[in-house]
Amino acid sequence: MTLVSTPAAVLAIDGGNSKTDIALIAADGSVLASARGPGTSVDARRFETSKVVLDDLVTAVARQAGIDPTGTIAAHTSAFVAGVDIPEEEKRLAEELATRAWSPSLRVGNDTFAVLRAGTQRPWGVAVTCGAGINCVGVAPDGEQTRFLALGRFTGDWGGGLDMGVEVMWWAMRAEDGRGEQTALSSAVATYFGRESVSDVAIGIHLGEIDSDDLIRLTYVLFQVSDTGDPVAMRLVDRLADEVSAMALVAMRRLDLVKLDTEVVLGGGLLMARNYRLIQGVTDRVRAEAPTAQVGVVEVPPIAGAALLGLDHLGVEQAALDKLRDAYSTTGVQATG
Repeated sequence: MTLVSTPAAVLAIDGGNSKTDIALIAADGSVLASARGPGTSVDARRFETSKVVLDDLVTAVARQAGIDPTGTIAAHTSAFVAGVDIPEEEKRLAEELATRAWSPSLRVGNDTFAVLRAGTQRPWGVAVTCGAGINCVGVAPDGEQTRFLALGRFTGDWGGGLDMGVEVMWWAMRAEDGRGEQTALSSAVATYFGRESVSDVAIGIHLGEIDSDDLIRLTYVLFQVSDTGDPVAMRLVDRLADEVSAMALVAMRRLDLVKLDTEVVLGGGLLMARNYRLIQGVTDRVRAEAPTAQVGVVEVPPIAGAALLGLDHLGVEQAALDKLRDAYSTTGVQATG
């Protein structure tokens, strides 16, 4: 392939814990090239590996687009990566990426901001992501931002996939050994792991045969059992709805968005599973205080949000934003309820 010198408009990066997406976007909203690789994070234990992943993926998309990867690749880099939770981590990522010659300008941030922009028709709103963990960010019409530390239980967070998996095990185990309320979660958990009992599952966790990723997937078992009307499972789903809506409403209050037609974007694997009880529960709770809010599950990948934020920075026409959304088969946020 003959490499050209004309850079793209945006180099978009969505770095999640499980995967990383990269895309080069033209000024008219066309997707010139894209690639996917392993997860990336600014977590100190993973950062060195993450830098290699990013370098390799950016080189791949540049070559795919016919652009020399050793020079300027785009006018602007829009990088939103997992683990960018505090200013020190934003600085670490920005300083690292600034050593590359990828683009003259650069913006970095937490990947939840990419989810927010992916799910909104405007550059403002509120997003809650619920994957392995839970996080929430908000942006006001004037650009003011709010967010949570979202570092785990010790910063007041509950409701990510790992938390839910542990809760499912807690209730299933206590039902099995007689300490707690009976629930179909016990048989469902044992069946899911192909074990005779929840006790066998617990031993598997203890011995390292079942890891945290397996526990996260128990949330989907929870949804299935909840759909059968199991009281314990339904209460757990309702508790998650409480947490998601609480984060969203606090963000809206901080930014004076409660009385506006604020788009509230729900993203991450647990919310994108679209469990009816969970999504309707969040919608009902949010609209009880913010009746004009538009609550819905994001329907495009976060990489589209990172790209849209890059195009926002460049001040492109609306037609380019629409073209990008079309490229990712988007419909924005679909209101529920």
